[in-house]
Amino acid sequence: MINFLHTFNPNPTLLSFGFINIYWYGLFVVVGILLSIIIMIKLASFYNIDKKNIIDLIFWLIIGGIIGTRIYHIFLEFPYYLKNPLNALKIWNGGLAIHGGIIAGLIIIYYFSKKHKINFWVLTSIIVPGVALGQAIGRWGNYFNQELFGSPTTLPWGIPINILNRPIEYLSNIFFHPTFLYESIGSLIIFSILIGAHIYIIKKNKINNFSLFLIFAFYLTAYSILRFALEFIKVDTTIYLGGLRWAQVVSLFIIFLVIILISFKIYKKTN
Repeated sequence: MINFLHTFNPNPTLLSFGFINIYWYGLFVVVGILLSIIIMIKLASFYNIDKKNIIDLIFWLIIGGIIGTRIYHIFLEFPYYLKNPLNALKIWNGGLAIHGGIIAGLIIIYYFSKKHKINFWVLTSIIVPGVALGQAIGRWGNYFNQELFGSPTTLPWGIPINILNRPIEYLSNIFFHPTFLYESIGSLIIFSILIGAHIYIIKKNKINNFSLFLIFAFYLTAYSILRFALEFIKVDTTIYLGGLRWAQVVSLFIIFLVIILISFKIYKKTN
């Protein structure tokens, strides 16, 4: 694997049929979504949620998630899309920001839970393992697009980046940190822990709002820590605030919010 990453030069196009192109990015996104759906439906069965409701929710989450991640990405790269407005529609070229998907997803889940009278924390807890798995798979699309890579490195698993995709200040460098791989591995670990948590509370019959909330809170916290750390070695352009990259600011806000929510939940349980 290390030698493969160090020597392989990925092409964003998987297949071409005349003027029709199939991109690796799209393939990984679709595979990630399909596996996420399977995980969500399987988990829903353990919580006695009607499969039809989950499928309906998944449909809206896919639509809302794509729109949310794209809008958030466009916001972060607004000067570029202001000059190239038609490129805003070219999602196959990359550009789906997960924080936008999380925001859109929570709004959709909240209204769906109210409409169908399904516990909000049950829905969020069964969705986040699939989200983590989807992220782990989807990040490989960034690899083939040669985007969101890290700073230059001499490590044996550094990936070669085409000179056309390198920031101008790194034109003389060839190998860069495979941040896609770091996030993919981190997301797989988060996915495994989330699945383990579900198995534990189901087997131990500890299903309650607080335990379900903790599963959701763990995902938000663990991913935010992972993202905060990886942003230190990323070299793509982004908004800075207080010396931190925008994704780091958002990650810290999420961690702070989770701490507040957990404290509030504990306070309610003990009073």
